[in-house]
Amino acid sequence: MKKWYAVIGDPISHSLSPFMHETWFAEHGIDAAYLPIHVEPSQLEKSFAAMKTLGISGFNITLPHKQSIVPLLGKLEENAMQMNAVNTVNLVGAEYTGSNTDGDGFVRSLLVHSVDKAAKVLLIGAGGAARGIAFALKRAGFTDVTITNRTYRRAEELAADTNASAITLIESEERLADFAILIQTTSVGLATGEALPISLERVKAGTMVADIIYNPLETPFLKKAEEKNCITVNGVGMFVYQGAIAFEKWTGIKPNTEKMIQLITEKLGGTYVNN
Repeated sequence: MKKWYAVIGDPISHSLSPFMHETWFAEHGIDAAYLPIHVEPSQLEKSFAAMKTLGISGFNITLPHKQSIVPLLGKLEENAMQMNAVNTVNLVGAEYTGSNTDGDGFVRSLLVHSVDKAAKVLLIGAGGAARGIAFALKRAGFTDVTITNRTYRRAEELAADTNASAITLIESEERLADFAILIQTTSVGLATGEALPISLERVKAGTMVADIIYNPLETPFLKKAEEKNCITVNGVGMFVYQGAIAFEKWTGIKPNTEKMIQLITEKLGGTYVNN
C-alpha cells in the first residue's frame, strides 16, 4: 500500500520540502508521496484528524503550527519537549510522535566544516530557532556558548536552560572579536534598509558566520560577513539536514544530503561549492 507524507503550514506554496522528499523517495525506490497542505491555524485540529483518518505515515510542520500541534500529539521526543515545538511527526505503532529536527539539522550543517567544539560561539537570538540550536549545540558537545538578544531577559532565560552565558547586544558588538563562530537565528535585517541584528564592524577575518535563512541564499548579514573576510554558512545545510533526519525517522534510510544541498542551492539560483 502506497504511503503518504506531507508538510503543513500557512503559507505553504513556497516550501521546498516536497521537492526534497519526493526526490529521496524516487532515489530509494520507495512507493510514497509527499504533499504540501495549506492549513490555516483555525483548522489545525480538524486537518490533523482528517490526515489521521486518511492514514498519513508522517508529516512535517512549518509556521505557524510548530507549537500549536504539541497538545494534539500522543507523545513527544525529548528535543520537542525541550523546545515545546514540533517540526516532524512520525507514526510509531498506532501513536503519532512529535520531534524537532531543526537544531540537530543546523549542528550537522556546522560540523561539516570541521569546527572546534571548544571554540567560542555567539548565538544571536532567543526565539524558537535559537532555542533548538542552543540545546543541539549542548548535545553535540559545544562547551562555550554565549547568547545575545534584543530582549536581554530572554537571552538570560535561554542561557539558564542550556548552561550557556548571556550578554547584551551592545556587549556582544564590543566583544565580537572574541568569538570564532557566530550563529544568526533572527529575521532581523531581511527587509530592505533594515539594520543588521548586530554590527559586524569588530568581527575578525576568518570567523565562521552562519545564518539559518536559506532563501535568499546570501542574506545581508552574510554579505557583510563576506566583506569582512569571514567564512559564511547559509541555511541550506540546516534545511536539508533537518529534512534528512525526518526522512530517516520515517524510512530508516539515510539519504544523500550532499547531492540534495547541491540541488537546493541550484534551485534557488546559486552556485554550489563543495566545502
